Amino acid sequence: MKKAYHTLIIGTGCAGYNAADRLYDLGVRDIAIVTEGRLMGTSRNTGSDKQTYYKLSLCGSDGDSVREMANTLYSGGGVMGEHALCEAAYSTRCFMRLVELGVPFPTNEFGEYAGYKTDHDPRTRATSCGPLTSKYMTEALERSVLSKRIEIIDFQRVVKILTENNAVTGVACVHTVTGEISVIGCQNVILCTGGPAGIYKNTVYPESQHGATGLAIDAGAALSNMEQWQYGIASTSFRWNLSGTYQQVLPRYVSIDKDGNETEFLYEKLGVESLGLIFLKGYQWPFDTRKLDGSSRVDLLVAEEIKQGNKVFLDFTKNPKGLEKGFSVLPDEAYVYLEKSGALFGTPIERLKKMNVGAIELYASHGIDLSREPLEIAVCAQHCNGGVAVDENWQSEIEGLYAAGEAAGTFGVYRPGGSALNSTQVGSLRAAEHISKKKNRGCGKPEYTPPPIQYGHSTIEKIRTELQTEMSRIADFDRSTGGMKVLFDRVNRLCDAFFEAAVIKDRSQTADLFRLYDTVLTQRAVLSAMLCSAEAIGTHGSALVDRLPDRSNGRLRQTRTVTENTVSKIKAVSPMPEPELWFETLLARKKEELEHGAK
Repeated sequence: MKKAYHTLIIGTGCAGYNAADRLYDLGVRDIAIVTEGRLMGTSRNTGSDKQTYYKLSLCGSDGDSVREMANTLYSGGGVMGEHALCEAAYSTRCFMRLVELGVPFPTNEFGEYAGYKTDHDPRTRATSCGPLTSKYMTEALERSVLSKRIEIIDFQRVVKILTENNAVTGVACVHTVTGEISVIGCQNVILCTGGPAGIYKNTVYPESQHGATGLAIDAGAALSNMEQWQYGIASTSFRWNLSGTYQQVLPRYVSIDKDGNETEFLYEKLGVESLGLIFLKGYQWPFDTRKLDGSSRVDLLVAEEIKQGNKVFLDFTKNPKGLEKGFSVLPDEAYVYLEKSGALFGTPIERLKKMNVGAIELYASHGIDLSREPLEIAVCAQHCNGGVAVDENWQSEIEGLYAAGEAAGTFGVYRPGGSALNSTQVGSLRAAEHISKKKNRGCGKPEYTPPPIQYGHSTIEKIRTELQTEMSRIADFDRSTGGMKVLFDRVNRLCDAFFEAAVIKDRSQTADLFRLYDTVLTQRAVLSAMLCSAEAIGTHGSALVDRLPDRSNGRLRQTRTVTENTVSKIKAVSPMPEPELWFETLLARKKEELEHGAK
């Protein structure tokens, strides 16, 4: 490991590997990737029944365009116009790059990349490699990075982004095993650390994912839309989204109380209507306040059972109540889907085997036999639609600090399923292009004085567990304004005195200490944004605030929540750009760029 690099990339997921790969190809070779664990993170370790990649349509006769896709992204609300346009304009380029790297997206014999409709998608822009799309992407990008001998600095948790005069000068790291602290100089950092996975107890983020949004907060960067999340039903022993065919095969929803009594609570509360709602959870997996009279009733009823102290399970071994007289009781949409899938028979596990055997094999690979045992579930945080506020080049307000993928706050309120994977590629490419064209400013000799660290009986796990539990209790999809105010005050006080309150047993826990600090900083920012949004907008998107009805009055499209330090404000989003499209003008501009580059 050298003492200084031109650019450091933090993270070894889809965004991080792509950033390094693109920088190298653009001629920026003095780079390295820093990671606390090369095999950790969300990209490599998560998925769903059919993990989606969202792109411009590339098959069939239905029309599509860059501007149409951009409008879809923009219409989700809280999205900056420049981000929507970039993510649409770069979509095909980034997708085909993955194809060329060997990611096995399905195509017909004539080269059309088949698509299907995903959530919040007016067309059929979605594609998939199956349950592990992001894993295949990560591995393909990693192969390209390794072939170019780009340095990967492993087992280093970045604990501070060093700045001077509002510009990046380096990073401080702690070795995840020894606890040794080191400093690396650089003039650019691309933060590709995924979402803030550690702030909730009920979460579907893999246990290996920690996130590092707190690095940007600590450096003074603004955040955007940190109150906007996706929540949905997931298994808890092995963390995995239970969307798509897991729901469409109609499993039983079972509640078991402390005395071992079993109840099919959905049927008891909703009768035969529950069957159609279970089916819809496949299409409508994220909790959505617009569907409180529809499929989101399932999420609320699951959460109510858990709050009463019961455990809730999905059982694939038996049919749910209501199907005793056959499938004719199902709504037309569910009946036709199962009929076309050849699955109007048997038990849920038999239907799942017919429709998506890979969904069964996935759990089997983790020692869980769906044909024998039920899955314990909860309504879990899955994706943060907010993150670091970035410009059209995915650069924050700190010179040289970029963020891409889920670490960047570009997603808004409602995003099409799979748009996050597209964003990992677009954002990291935009950052790489901008860095490659910038003037070299050097990084000087950054210095870092670590905070005083307290040793003794460790308090790390106690603090983490208490705060995660409270976040899931009052600040997830079902939010309490009063509860969030109390928790915000508590977390704010802890941030101010963190290194006095947090104690570790020895140096081996140093990295864990800084992970917790990152989490606490992020929880404070999230609560600030949630309280601001609760007061200004109320119930909307994935946030049911104080059990009150939606009073957003259509303002979601025009606004976003910006958080700086502990203060959050509602601000207008930028409009969709209207850039130059006259070919002759752009050709002349390109010639001028090439001539300037040659000089």
